[in-house]
Amino acid sequence: MTARFARLAAPGALAAAALLVAACSGGPDPTPTTTVPAAVDAQKGSPPAPDVRAVWPLTGVEADEVADRPALAVKIENSREARPQTGLEQADMVWEEVVEGGITRYVAVFHSSVPDAVEPVRSVRPMDPAIVAPLGGILAYSGAQRPFIDAVDASGAQSVIMDAGDAGFRRNPARPAPHNVIGDPAAFLAQADGERSVPPPAQFAIADDPGEGTAASDGTPASSLEVVMSRMQTTGWQWDEDTGAWLRSEGTSPSMSTSGDQHSATNVVVLKVEVVNTEFRDASGAAVPETRLVGASGTGVVASGGRTLEVEWSKGELADAVELTAGGETVELEPGSTWVELMPATTGSLTVADQAAGSSPDQ
Repeated sequence: MTARFARLAAPGALAAAALLVAACSGGPDPTPTTTVPAAVDAQKGSPPAPDVRAVWPLTGVEADEVADRPALAVKIENSREARPQTGLEQADMVWEEVVEGGITRYVAVFHSSVPDAVEPVRSVRPMDPAIVAPLGGILAYSGAQRPFIDAVDASGAQSVIMDAGDAGFRRNPARPAPHNVIGDPAAFLAQADGERSVPPPAQFAIADDPGEGTAASDGTPASSLEVVMSRMQTTGWQWDEDTGAWLRSEGTSPSMSTSGDQHSATNVVVLKVEVVNTEFRDASGAAVPETRLVGASGTGVVASGGRTLEVEWSKGELADAVELTAGGETVELEPGSTWVELMPATTGSLTVADQAAGSSPDQ
């Protein structure tokens, strides 16, 4: 089964209702009006169907039809031992977050494209419910402490967990544990419960056409971004005019997939966030951090089309998507994939460079 996503003008139902009320109220007859009949389909004797524009909700990219499947989020590792990853290049959205020891993990969200496999799948963290709650879909992960699993369930997302015996997980014998869990996205989606048969809502505002995004239209030219997430992780993004995308690096090394593709994004969204240590500890005894998103706000930068734009971000309730604004107006991204960098305010920094003007620290 498929469904269409479209931007349609609302019909004039209120005007019609007003005429009906007036006719039944006993008041004076309405003034006669002249109407022009809508164009009629000669064969069917009815007005032609409206021009519906179907787009994938998480990317804004035009589609013939949008599949009636939920968003699938998968927790993927990004330590040195985890690279190169499998499947990330097909994600509609990827969120990068700092976890214990300053390394990062991803919440990769798939909808318009479903890879054959994702690797390596790892465990969930306290900030993940705030990321996946607005999607209303599935979150697949290897396991977690019980309070973290309960928080995912309370967010409205459906958990698919290796440690619970759920289908779709296996080990890669060529990699050392625990960096070797392979996930089968088709098997994860096959376990969707009855509440998860529809596509997700859009998570950010997206322009109708390429080149019309706010940063691409109004931003400052930029050739690269250096996002320091912690002392253990520096993420680089280099604008590539030939592909019209930002190419990702881990430090100075290209960030690669096992397919041989360099990870890339149409939009890079850097959010300056508060990260705090929770009362929980991991297996090594290190405090488990949490990125505070619910009821929070801050500043950030959107990079699209070889340009950057300073923005403000906010997120209200758990189920609310993150909102991006500039000068009080909604910021629209370019149609395409989006990577979100949750950059800690205390340990992180952002440097934006333009080849013509040199580098400048933005955050």
